[in-house]
Amino acid sequence: MADKIVHIQYYALLREERGLSQETLSTRAATAGELYEELRARHRFKLSRDLLKAAVNDEFVPWDQPLSSGDRVIFIPPVAGG
Repeated sequence: MADKIVHIQYYALLREERGLSQETLSTRAATAGELYEELRARHRFKLSRDLLKAAVNDEFVPWDQPLSSGDRVIFIPPVAGG
């Protein structure tokens, strides 16, 4: 499987844990779920996947959403508000 280039945006706790709001990287992950698990292992994110929502190219998607090179991926953590 060939590597693909994806653009990732981080919000809230993920942004704090990563220390970045966005990055572009090369991955072999085939789906949004595989990408999050790769990032979680690499950056030691504390949140499990079941606490997040995934969006690809501005659309909420299921975790098994296939990824293509050039996709913009956002993992949206729970947001506290009042």
